Amino acid sequence: MANVLEVVKAGHPVLKQIAQPIEFVNKNWKTLLDDMAATMYANDGCGLAAPQVGKSVRIIVLDDGTGLLELINPVIVEMDGEQVGPEGCLSVPGFFGDVKRADKITVEALNRNNKKVKLKTEGFKARIIQHEIDHLDGILFIEKADSLKQG
Repeated sequence: MANVLEVVKAGHPVLKQIAQPIEFVNKNWKTLLDDMAATMYANDGCGLAAPQVGKSVRIIVLDDGTGLLELINPVIVEMDGEQVGPEGCLSVPGFFGDVKRADKITVEALNRNNKKVKLKTEGFKARIIQHEIDHLDGILFIEKADSLKQG
């Protein structure tokens, strides 16, 4: 049974760290993946990075409405185009802002079974992946937003 974890908020030092790669996805990391998904859904989020639950490791989960996607050690290997759109963040509650992102990306990662995966995506899903990878590099969307609004 997955647990809903506490989401750390802006100002917590873990959100500014460069997260460490995972060498091998073991039972403990699979439990973290399950807990992160439960936490994301419980908070009505569309993405969550491990630093947001206090773990400085390179794991993200997301769901753009087409189902859960888990990426371990994600790396963007291709970017194309540009999109500007609104973003929010579970670690920065109550704030929203427009952020410029690549429109199309290709990302390589591991899945929970230690298999390499390559994903080409665009639009909203590409935006979520870029936002979550920023978390792995210690970057919050509020540092990139053109206009920040409380709402």
